[in-house]
Amino acid sequence: MKKIILAIFVVLSLVVLKSNISQEDVEFSSHDKVPKIEVKDKIREKLESMSLDEKIGQLITVGFEGNTANEDIKSMITDYHVGGVILFKNNIVNPKQTLSLVNDIKSTNNKNNKTPLFISVDEEGGRVSRMPKELLKLPTNKVIGAKDNPKLSLEIGNAIGFELKSLGFNMDFAPVLDINSNPKNPVIGDRSFGNNKEVVSRLGITTMNGLQMQNIISVVKHFPGHGDTSVDSHLGLPVVENDIDRLKRYELVPFQKAINEDVDAVMVTHILFPKIDKQYPASMSDKIIKNILRNDMKFDGVVMSDDMEMGAITKNYGIEKAVVRSIKSGSDMVLVCHKYDNQVRAIKALKQAVKDKVISMKQIDESVMRILRLKDKYKLSDKTIKDVHIDEINAKLQKVLHEISK
Repeated sequence: MKKIILAIFVVLSLVVLKSNISQEDVEFSSHDKVPKIEVKDKIREKLESMSLDEKIGQLITVGFEGNTANEDIKSMITDYHVGGVILFKNNIVNPKQTLSLVNDIKSTNNKNNKTPLFISVDEEGGRVSRMPKELLKLPTNKVIGAKDNPKLSLEIGNAIGFELKSLGFNMDFAPVLDINSNPKNPVIGDRSFGNNKEVVSRLGITTMNGLQMQNIISVVKHFPGHGDTSVDSHLGLPVVENDIDRLKRYELVPFQKAINEDVDAVMVTHILFPKIDKQYPASMSDKIIKNILRNDMKFDGVVMSDDMEMGAITKNYGIEKAVVRSIKSGSDMVLVCHKYDNQVRAIKALKQAVKDKVISMKQIDESVMRILRLKDKYKLSDKTIKDVHIDEINAKLQKVLHEISK
């Protein structure tokens, strides 16, 4: 009897063992039963942890007056959680002061916010340079365009990038991709690489690449093209009668090629194109930002407006309306570069627009996600820099100047 019971036990054990083995085989061979491992998206988790105020703040880049971190900029960072800061010539005295200022801004942000700042500047070379006088100056893009040497423009972008990185910046509103097609243009002129779309494309993209090599975010400008204007948008609203066919054949070519080369950010200009949008300038036009830039040209990076305190906007639209309309139309960030009161009004207007459902929370989240992903891509941090080495910067600039002079 014991033998029979033992035999039955062995048989049953084998059956159970076989059953377990086959079950395991099925479990690991069948795709629908393989356990799914969810990879957590840390950036999305960060987005979901942010308050509405923090999200709204990320959509704003601000400037301020003076050459120290005054109460206005500290308030913008501490109370309003802005996503970026831009410095102008009036903020910059000398290299050591500039580094100290940037370090103070970063330290203020680091103490109050989890997201690092874009620390930006307009550094194109030529007449649009914010760098202190102790650093060597590069010639205009017009001079570089006449050389038409992509290797040289790559080295120029690299040198500018090194200069900016040494002072603590991480973003440059450059290069200019405008084609200088109008000799009467009062604002672009020698800031452009020339009147040939292929030269502008070629040299603009290599300059962009040079900046990126130094971990500087390049924001190309001024979409969809500022080269055919006869009014300075700092002073008034330019009107350009070019239609979409003309833009596609000419002005948009450098921007499309930059998008194809993975440009990270595009600045949209304050120009009215009545044959495309009769009511709003490009910076406030969903027809230009959403339809052309996003849908037609397939750009999914960060879209930034030009300064909302320029005459083109202030003389024709209120700051609140302009900022809300720009974000609603597809901009991810707007620049409000000078007055603290205007910056506060812009932020409050955006928050109210979300509460009133003029701008959807979904759109806000999409914009903030693009901004956070760009900051993560470049591994931005608020880590300060101990010292600036002027001789090292000038040696790099001198090498480029020597190549230009050949």
